[in-house]
Amino acid sequence: MGTVYPVASVGDVATTVKRAEAVDPAVIYRQIGVRLWGEGAYEREPISGTETRYKELYRVEEDDIIANKIWARNGSVAVVPAELAGCYGSSEFPTFEPNRQRLEPRWFHWITKTKFFWGQCDEKSHGTSGKNRIRPERFLEIEIPLPPLAEQRRIVARIEELAAKVEAARALRQEAVKETEVLVSSMLSHLFDYQPSDMLPAGWAWRSFRDLLFDRKEGMKTGPFGTLLQKSDVQSEGVPILGIVNVQANRFVPGFTDYVSWQKAEQLSSYRLQEDDIVVARSGTVGRSCVVPSGLDPAPVMSTNLIRLRLNASRFLPELLCHLFNGSRLIEYHKESECRGSTRSFFTQKILSRLQVPVPPLSEQRRIVAYLDDLQARVDAVKQHQAATAAALNALLPSILDQAFKGEL
Repeated sequence: MGTVYPVASVGDVATTVKRAEAVDPAVIYRQIGVRLWGEGAYEREPISGTETRYKELYRVEEDDIIANKIWARNGSVAVVPAELAGCYGSSEFPTFEPNRQRLEPRWFHWITKTKFFWGQCDEKSHGTSGKNRIRPERFLEIEIPLPPLAEQRRIVARIEELAAKVEAARALRQEAVKETEVLVSSMLSHLFDYQPSDMLPAGWAWRSFRDLLFDRKEGMKTGPFGTLLQKSDVQSEGVPILGIVNVQANRFVPGFTDYVSWQKAEQLSSYRLQEDDIVVARSGTVGRSCVVPSGLDPAPVMSTNLIRLRLNASRFLPELLCHLFNGSRLIEYHKESECRGSTRSFFTQKILSRLQVPVPPLSEQRRIVAYLDDLQARVDAVKQHQAATAAALNALLPSILDQAFKGEL
């Protein structure tokens, strides 16, 4: 059975404070922002006095309580940390100074992360204007549990001890995922970390990238651009357009949002994709690729930002090439050397054509793919476990806070 803490309104332990300063056009102001759902204050991009429409800005200091009038109902309330002291907010961010004889600022910091606090912010935000802003005087009416100061500090210390353990557990899980992903990449780099002047293992041979294609002319194709595929051609039904969002590392993501008419698809027939084609991102996450799966009916058209590779599978397995594009230093070396001096990295057919690939015998390729698939399955299993663990860890902190403010911690 917990201790029932006395209740006080925010107005009992904090007062409105306005450190107004007239805006000076010659001054650059550090701006404060407040994240939703108790995620704290942060520093926004600086703004000059000539850029703001406000005639006055309000300086905040360490341990101030700051609220966003519009989004307080969604938990946009925070306690100002030391590193943001001296930042400025507009009149949309009312500020309150805590009475440190009665309120430990870190106690209020943890209260801002609770559903019971968000619920009161939402309730106090409703008004006749329909804009659902919280007025400062209404914010001061919110009620919070308020044990003696010494008890507040004891509970805060306990919360932060437990929160640190939760965060450490979360970091360990994330590190486990990173380590397993690095394992796949390091294995690829170990197997294919050769330069054109290097001696290859017995049975391996250097091949021009174009020699791996089913056809040197049509085996590699860049997605339609310019007048071939315009925004006006895109519609909500018909033949799907396979885009970058469908392409994850070694994994096709199903689902389409953009389509073209059957007539337009016929005009773009040379850009239609088929099973075992490789689609490669040529911009954005350059080189990310996946194999087109079977069963896509109708066969999609590829988008502008993709390159399609159609291999001669008797020379090089599509799955192995995808692994190389998604994780080997061989491809990274090539990108770095070919894109040197460019303002951004990208792939073109010309750049890919200059790639030299060490090609193992087909039986060795199959063995490598099977081994990498097994590693990837282990990575996926770790990720699934991490997702389940993350959900459990995410539920821990709200549970800890619930116990804390009920006097059960």
